[in-house]
Amino acid sequence: MIPLANKPVLGYVLDQVAQTGITQIGIIIAPETGHYVKEYVKDGTEWNFKVTYIPQEPLGLAHAVKTAQHFLGEDDFIMCLGDNLQGQGLTTYVQKFKKENMDALILLKEVEDDNPTLNPLRTSSSNLKLLENLSSFP
Repeated sequence: MIPLANKPVLGYVLDQVAQTGITQIGIIIAPETGHYVKEYVKDGTEWNFKVTYIPQEPLGLAHAVKTAQHFLGEDDFIMCLGDNLQGQGLTTYVQKFKKENMDALILLKEVEDDNPTLNPLRTSSSNLKLLENLSSFP
């Protein structure tokens, strides 16, 4: 629950999701910290959401999706990290995903640091080519 301007970053992320028109959300929570998320989000009415809390042992992002499989079913979904902000909002990307009938859309931001933990696309020469191709994407 990292605060930014007296509001948890998660609140800004939920604001961006709400702007897309999504009304059902699943929130992955860890056993140790999930109660903090529940205390903040409550039933989701602040964002006009119906919230389902999904407990998960913290075993990574792919495991989180697998854990949420019963909630997701066959539906399309957005996966947002609760401590990451997308500066331009998500609505344009949701519309693009739907309009172009995409299988996946991954949003990444290039950073100047070559540290692979900060810039996952700069870990090999083949990934650098991918990064170059992505630079033309708006």
